[in-house]
Amino acid sequence: METLRKSLPALLIAAGLVGMGAFLYAAINNIAFRDRQVVVRGLAEREVPANKVTWPLVVKTVGNDLQQLYRQVNSNNQTVMNFLIENGIPENEISIGAPDLFDKDAQTWQSNATYRYNITEVITVTSSQVEKVIELIRRQGELLKMGVALSNDYEHRTTYEYTGLNDIKPEMIAEATRNAREAALKFSDDSKSRLGKIKTAVQGQFSISDRDAYTPWIKNIRVVTSVTYYLKD
Repeated sequence: METLRKSLPALLIAAGLVGMGAFLYAAINNIAFRDRQVVVRGLAEREVPANKVTWPLVVKTVGNDLQQLYRQVNSNNQTVMNFLIENGIPENEISIGAPDLFDKDAQTWQSNATYRYNITEVITVTSSQVEKVIELIRRQGELLKMGVALSNDYEHRTTYEYTGLNDIKPEMIAEATRNAREAALKFSDDSKSRLGKIKTAVQGQFSISDRDAYTPWIKNIRVVTSVTYYLKD
C-alpha cells in the first residue's frame, strides 16, 4: 500500500503527459487539415470592337513663298474638312491643330531640302463611328484627286480604344471565378478530396490589347483571378 502511495504521483504525471500528447496530436492534425489548400487561377477573355477612334490626317505643304503657302494650307484644310463632313463625320468630331512651320534657312545645320518652307498641318478626327472612320481611311486616296496628299508617320498614328470596360467587368470576373472553381474541383477529385470554402481570392488586373497587328480595332480583353480553396478529406 505504501508503495502504491509513493508511485501515485508518478502515475498521475505519466497520465497527464499521455493526455497532453493526445491533445497536441489532435491539434496538430487539425492544423494540418486546415492548411490543406489549393491555389487555382481562372481566366476570362473577350473580343470586342473598339468604340473610339482617333485618326490624325497629316498634310505637308512645301514651297518658298510663305504667304502663298498659308493660302494653300487653308485650302487643304477646307478640302479635308469638306471630305470628312460630306462623308458623315460631324464638325464637332474634327479638330485642326496649329500649323508647324519648318524654315530651312533658320536652321544652324545645313539642310538639303529643295524648298525653304515646310508646313505640317494635323487635322484630327476623334469619333465613336469606328466603322465609318475605317471606311474613310480606306478611301483617303480620294483626297489626292482633290490635290491634297496625306503623309504617314510613326508620330501620328491612328489609335483605337475600348471605353466600355466597366460594363463587362462584373460578367468577366464571374466567369473567371467559375473557371477557377472548375479547376479546383478537378484538382480535388484527382486528389480524392472535397472542395471546401474559399480562403482568399485576388482579382487580377484587366488588360486590353489589339487582337493582332492587322485589325487594331478589334480588342482582346483579359483578366485572371487567383483563388485559394480549403480541401477536406
